[in-house]
Amino acid sequence: MNIDFSLLLVLITLASGIIWFIGSLIFRKPENIVVEYARSFFPLLLLVLVLRSFVFEPFRIPSGSMKPTLLVGDFILVNKFAYGVRLPVIHKKILQTGAPERGDVAVFRYPRDPRLDYIKRIVGVPGDVLQYRNKKLTVNGVPASQEIIGEYDDPDGGRQTNIEIVEDLIGVEHRILNTRTPRGDDFEYKVPEGMYFAMGDNRDNSNDSRYWRFVPEDHLVGKAFMVWMHFNWDNGWFKFSRIGDGIH
Repeated sequence: MNIDFSLLLVLITLASGIIWFIGSLIFRKPENIVVEYARSFFPLLLLVLVLRSFVFEPFRIPSGSMKPTLLVGDFILVNKFAYGVRLPVIHKKILQTGAPERGDVAVFRYPRDPRLDYIKRIVGVPGDVLQYRNKKLTVNGVPASQEIIGEYDDPDGGRQTNIEIVEDLIGVEHRILNTRTPRGDDFEYKVPEGMYFAMGDNRDNSNDSRYWRFVPEDHLVGKAFMVWMHFNWDNGWFKFSRIGDGIH
């Protein structure tokens, strides 16, 4: 079952505010304990709601689709202000502050099920013509150059052999992974207006725009910018070295 945490937070904040307001009009000294709790928690809940809705929101990385940039168990912060200020729950934009750029690591609501949040790298912005042949990306006729680093040492101990590569996405360098196995997911698309094309950095192990096409602008959540903690539930390991790492 998928719980809409934004809706839950709004409802709890609203309920505590109403209880505090009405209770303060009805009850006199000694204060009712329920009203006291509401009075204590309402300011904190309101602060969390405002920060989470309009400034920063934390997310946990549940899969390896963004390796080597993001690992399973990374807890990241997402800048909610980067792509426009939106109202919680209904996601209506009320202020334009910016738009995704090619190379951004973005969080968005999954087009096939908007209850789910996905994180991928934006490789195509509106108007871009993208080609993908033999695991190499071309943007508007310019190949995204690749420099092989070598075999990837998977910190999760994965059995699949991956090759780590530095890709230059037309001025934005980042690392990706490819397997040695040929894939049949070549494509050529022009990104429509109001849409974005997103791919995982773990190119052969990512459910992304190659399979469900484009990310609508109104599905954008924000830009990932920092790892603030790492804990992998499967092995119970903290990775203190990842704390504070920027996401590029």
